[in-house]
Amino acid sequence: MLEGAKNVIMFKTIQKQFFIRSAPSWLVLAIDLYWVLNNYVLAYLIYYNFNYSLDGSVLKIQLPIVISITAFSFLITDSYKGIIRHTGIKDAQNVTLASLCIMMSLIVISQLTKYYNLNVSLNFQLSIIVIHFLLNTIVLIGLRFLFKFVYDILFFSTKRGLRILIYGAGEAGLLTHAILKDDKANNSQVVGFVDDDVHKHDKRVNGLRVYNPKDITQKFITDKRIKRIIIAMQNIKQGRLIEIVAQFATLSVKVKIVPATKSWINTPKLLASQIKSINIEDLLGRSIIELDSTELQNEFRDKVVLITGPAGSIGSEISRQLANLNCRHLIIIDQAESDLYNLQQFFRLKKYQNITAIVADVRNEKRMDSIFEKFKPEIVFHAAAYKHVPFMEENPYEAVQVNVFGTKTIADLVIKHKAEKFVMVSTDKAVNPTNVMGATKRIAEMYISSLSDNATSKFITTRFGNVLGSSGSVIPLFKAQIKNGGPITLTHKDITRYFMTIPEACRLVLEAGIMGNGSEIFVFDMGSPIKIFDLALNMIQLSNLKYPEDINIEITGLRPGEKIYEELLGDGENCIPTHHNKIMIAKAKTLDPEEIKQKIDELRVFNRELDFEKTVSKMKEIVPEFISNNSVYEKFDNLGININ
Repeated sequence: MLEGAKNVIMFKTIQKQFFIRSAPSWLVLAIDLYWVLNNYVLAYLIYYNFNYSLDGSVLKIQLPIVISITAFSFLITDSYKGIIRHTGIKDAQNVTLASLCIMMSLIVISQLTKYYNLNVSLNFQLSIIVIHFLLNTIVLIGLRFLFKFVYDILFFSTKRGLRILIYGAGEAGLLTHAILKDDKANNSQVVGFVDDDVHKHDKRVNGLRVYNPKDITQKFITDKRIKRIIIAMQNIKQGRLIEIVAQFATLSVKVKIVPATKSWINTPKLLASQIKSINIEDLLGRSIIELDSTELQNEFRDKVVLITGPAGSIGSEISRQLANLNCRHLIIIDQAESDLYNLQQFFRLKKYQNITAIVADVRNEKRMDSIFEKFKPEIVFHAAAYKHVPFMEENPYEAVQVNVFGTKTIADLVIKHKAEKFVMVSTDKAVNPTNVMGATKRIAEMYISSLSDNATSKFITTRFGNVLGSSGSVIPLFKAQIKNGGPITLTHKDITRYFMTIPEACRLVLEAGIMGNGSEIFVFDMGSPIKIFDLALNMIQLSNLKYPEDINIEITGLRPGEKIYEELLGDGENCIPTHHNKIMIAKAKTLDPEEIKQKIDELRVFNRELDFEKTVSKMKEIVPEFISNNSVYEKFDNLGININ
C-alpha cells in the first residue's frame, strides 16, 4: 500500500518536471531537428513509393545540409521558444514559417547546383522538397497540439470549473473563448454562445452551439448548470446592455463583461483575470471623452481661478482637474466646512501648491466682494447651488436665495472686477421646470444670458443631467437600500433619467469654458435616457441577489415637483453643433436684460417676505413654462394670480 503511494507520488513528480515546468528551448529544438530529419527520409520514401533501396551516399551529403538549414531556420523564426503546453495560432505560424524557410533554402541550393554544375548529390528533388515541407508543417504543429492535449488530460480532465455561456459569437466572443480555454487555473468550461444575430442561431462556432437569447430561461440555466454569463460584445449599445443585464437579473447566474479593447490593447493579450463584473458605469455605455490637454493647459496656465461650491460632487471634481492644469492660484469657496476641509486636506496630501480654501457664503455680497478684491480671479466656475428637488419644493426661500441671488451676486462681481470668464453649472431640470429647484436654475440661466452685452467678461452656462455617484443621486440610495436588505424605493415605474459620470461631466464643463464666447448655453450629449426601474433591476443583479425574492422594488409615487422624463432643450430652443461632438449649443430665445433684472428684483422683494406662495407665483411669471407637478403650487399654474 505504502509502495503504491510512493509510485503515485513519483509519477506526479515526473509529470510536474516534464509538463508543468517549461521544457528547455534547446530540448524543443533538438526534438524538432530530429523530426525534420525523419520527415526528410520519409519524404524520400514517399517519393520513391517506399522503395527501400535508398542511395545512402546521397543521404550522407544531403542530411547534414538539411539539418544545418533547419537549425538556422528555427533560430531565425524562434519557433522552438514557445511554451508547448500553451501552443496557439502564433506558434503554428512560426513553425509554418520555419518549414517554408527550409523548403525555399533547399530549392535555392538545388537551383545553384544545376546552374554551376556541382555535385549531383546537392540536387534536391523538387517533389521531395515539397513533400518534406508538408510533413514538417503537419508533424511539428501536430506534435505541439498533441502535447497540449495530453497535458490537459493529465492535469485538468478530472477538474471541472464554472460552466459558462458567452454572450456574443463574434470576434470578441471567440477571443474570450480562447482565453478561457487557456486559463488552466480556473479550468472554466464554455458550454456555448448566445447571440442576437438570428442567422447564427443553432449554428456552431468552435464546435459550440449558438443559442437564441430567448432560450436563456431559468430552466435552461438549471439544466445546463450554467454559473456565469460573460458578455463579449465590443460595440454593444447602451440600451442593449441594460436589456441583457435586466434579462438575467431574475436568473440564478452571475454576469460579467469583457472590458473595452482600449483597456487592454497595450498589454500582450487579454487575460481571463481582466474579465470583470459589470458596474453601473458599464451600463452607461458611454465612450471615454478625450480632451485636448494641451489646449486646457494653455487656457488655465498661470491663471487665477475661483470655484464656488467645491464641497459638492461637481465642484470638487472641477477643483481636482484644475489643480493639474498649472493654475497660478486656485481659490475654492463653500459654506459646507466639513466637506471643504476634506478637499483641502486632499490637496495638502497631494502637495498641491497655491490652493486657498475659504469658508464663505455666495449669498453674502460684501464677503464675496472682499474675496474678489483680494485675489482678483480671472476665471470663475460657479457650481454652488441647492439641487435636491423635494427639499427645495419645501424650502423655496433658500432655493431662490442660493440658486438665483447667489448666482447673481457672483456674476455681478465678475463684471465689477473684470474677470475674463464666468462658467455656470446648470441642470436639465431647468428645462420646462416642474419644480422650484429647476425654476430657480432656469432664472439663473436667464440672468446669465442677459449679461452677454457687457464689455469685459464672457458668461457661459453648461447644462447636463444626473451624474453617477453624486450626493443625493439615485445610485448611492439604491446601494444603501440593497445593503439594508431592501426594498428599493422607486417613485414611478416609467421614470427615466440621463446619466453621466462625474469626471466626464467636469471635463465637458472645462471644455465648454474654453470654447465659450459669451451668452451660450452649452448642452452636453447625455446619451440615451435610462429607465430607473431597469437600473434598479441591474443593481440587484450586480449585487448577486435576485428580484423579487431577495430584494423587492417598491413604487412609492412621484415626489413633489418630480418629472417622469427629463429634457435637455426647452421650448423654442434649437441645438447647434460645436467642434466637440459631445457638446452642443442651445439656441435660446433672446431676452431683454432690463426686463429680466426688473423681474429678479421683484422676486427678491417677495422672497424677503418669506411668503412662499408669492415667491413661487413670481417665479412662474418669470418662467412661463414652469408648470408644477404633484406639488402644492399647482394651484398657481395659469391662473394669472395678482401677487401685488
